[in-house]
Amino acid sequence: MWISAATTTDASRAEPLSEALFAAGAISVSVEDAEAGTEFETPQFGEPGSPETPLWRTSRVVALFEPGDDLQQRIADAKEKVSLGDTPTEIAEVAEQDWVRLTQSQFDPIRINDRLWIVPSWHAAPDPHAINLELDPGLAFGTGSHPTTWLCLEWLCEKVSRGDTLLDYGCGSGILALAAARLGAAGVLGVDIDDRALEAAADNAARNGVELRLAHSKQVLTEQFDIVVANILTNPLCVLAPLISARVAPAGRLALSGVLAAQAEQVIAAYAPYIALTVGATLDGWILLEGGKP
Repeated sequence: MWISAATTTDASRAEPLSEALFAAGAISVSVEDAEAGTEFETPQFGEPGSPETPLWRTSRVVALFEPGDDLQQRIADAKEKVSLGDTPTEIAEVAEQDWVRLTQSQFDPIRINDRLWIVPSWHAAPDPHAINLELDPGLAFGTGSHPTTWLCLEWLCEKVSRGDTLLDYGCGSGILALAAARLGAAGVLGVDIDDRALEAAADNAARNGVELRLAHSKQVLTEQFDIVVANILTNPLCVLAPLISARVAPAGRLALSGVLAAQAEQVIAAYAPYIALTVGATLDGWILLEGGKP
């Protein structure tokens, strides 16, 4: 049995309260939008290199503790340190659970289209006649559930032809590279800055019986590819525009995602000296940009 303590506060005191609760013995502390699920809910999309995003104007700080006779006093002392002594705190018991099974229950097979499904290892494939990628949630980004990943997978289903060479720049879990290989690409390279992502991609390739080449982004790339796809974030996409564009072979195609609709013009401008991009698809406020090299 665990004890959760939830306190609502303003943005300026959410972080100080979190630190005070950790000092009081909290096992974990999360900060959430107190207005989530209402018309005042405020999505946040932070990314490396962006100005620091302030917390929500009204934040809900939730701490998890082990039971203890002095717990109420420790929580009260933590609140007093940040001048929140009069603010009510919701105390609730959290029963011990099979957290692995609970996590698994939140991930069902994902249908990309009639050709392609993403299937967690503990599920049977809903359509045995489709391409079924076995992929479990892990440390590396890419399970098919995020709109940017879905946009890229749908694009690959339309664009990959048998024998194409493909570069997945910022491969994460390797999901795009794996899908491309299963769709018929002949030579597929996945590149990432994170060693853990490359390990995850290698594990996923073995699990799916797919042969991938994998490389760290610090390695110098000189070869070109029929298709280049990069599902990362706006700022790194813009910085990497010369490098990524140079990897597209003549008559090759480029797809970029991880871009919010409001950021489209920024990315299009960054790639304009190399490849003309247009908005190819949108989903839930995210976009996929596509273009071709003459």
